[in-house]
Order: sequence, then structure tokens, then C-alpha cells
Amino acid sequence: MTGPVTYHYEDPVATLTLNHGKVNALSPDVIAAIEAALDRAEQDRAVVVIKGQPGIFSGGYDLKVMMSGPKQAIDLITQGSHLTRRLLAHPFPIIAACSGHAIAKGAFLLLSVDYRIGIEGPFTIGFNEVAIGMTMHHAGVELARDRLTKPAFQRAVIGAELFAPHAALSAGFLDEVVTASALDEAALQAALRLGKLNMTAHSQTKLKARAGLLAALDEAIALDASQLSQT
Repeated sequence: MTGPVTYHYEDPVATLTLNHGKVNALSPDVIAAIEAALDRAEQDRAVVVIKGQPGIFSGGYDLKVMMSGPKQAIDLITQGSHLTRRLLAHPFPIIAACSGHAIAKGAFLLLSVDYRIGIEGPFTIGFNEVAIGMTMHHAGVELARDRLTKPAFQRAVIGAELFAPHAALSAGFLDEVVTASALDEAALQAALRLGKLNMTAHSQTKLKARAGLLAALDEAIALDASQLSQT
């Protein structure tokens, strides 16, 4: 698989590498490519590792698309929210290897997967929406409310605070922080550990544990589409 997302499968791990411009901006094509890679990983019954480029996991939605018109922006946000829901309900474990900055939708991707590994360094993780004049969408609020600590939720969503890697670990964006040179091995070891799970039990337990969040996201996605179309 070529393009903005590359796919590499080596049993039992499928690695999805984002490679779209300097900041791995998430455009409709990139999200569609992630979806296609997830389809392939599901067929391979693989544990998934999602990684970015050195220094950047993702800087969020593609601003060129967001600024091209209201419909394009609404469609992209809706597409991204559906991806979030799919990641949360994916039947096999998903690991994020956060190779640097993760901003806006990039940070939401971290909150959408099962295990998140970041790296030490001068990197920031979080939501800048309020800082740049965007009201946070309902789907984003619900996801952040579920995955972040209560104090961090207030600081990140309402205050647009960005977190250094170890602070992001305490806030709930990450589960582990390693050196940059250790990231790939840490992701592999996490994948191998999770790959030993009974996948039927994993999938069914994941859906049961996240039933409330998934229901809240379904309502939020519909509400966002309705409200955004009226702005």
C-alpha cells in the first residue's frame, strides 16, 4: 500500500505509517487511506501500530481543506469523528507510536486507540482549537472527557493547554514515554504483548467497556453535523 499511509504487515503486527507533508495533516484522502489500511489489518487479524514521521505524529486536520469552504470543513470533521469511533471499536488492539508533536486531531487520534507511546523531547501534545478561535466539537469533548483525567480535561479542552510528553502521560494522552531511539522497539513489544490476548474476549470486552462512550459519540457526531451545517 502506497500513498499518505503505508502498510507493512509482519505477523502479528500491521504498521500504518502516516506520511503526508511536513505535519501529517489529515485530509479526506489520508483518513480514507487509514480506513483502507484498517480494513486490511482486520483481514490480517493483526495488532495495529500507527506511527508518524520523526518529530511529528500529526498536526491535525488539513487546514487547506478546512479553509476551502464550510461544507468541506464539516465533511472532514465528520469523517474524522467516524474514524475516531472506528478506532475505539476496532476488534484488534491498536497502538499509537507518537513520534513527536500531536496537535488537535493528532491528539484525538491518541485518545482513540488502546495503548499510546510517546517520546521524550521538546514536543507538545494537545488541542489548540480554542486558542485559534474554534469551538470544540461535541465528539471531541466526549472523547476527551472519557480518556483524560478530570483536571487535564478542563485544561486541555477549555484552556487549550498543550502538554510536554511526561505531562501528557499524567494527563491521559499517553501510557508510556520512551527515548526516540527506543520508540519502535517499545511499540513492537507492546504489540507482541497485546497480540497474546484472546482477540474475541478483547473485542467483546472493549465494546462492553466503551459502550457508553460509543453511544455518546454517536449522538455527538449527529449533533455536530446538525449544528455545524447551520453555522
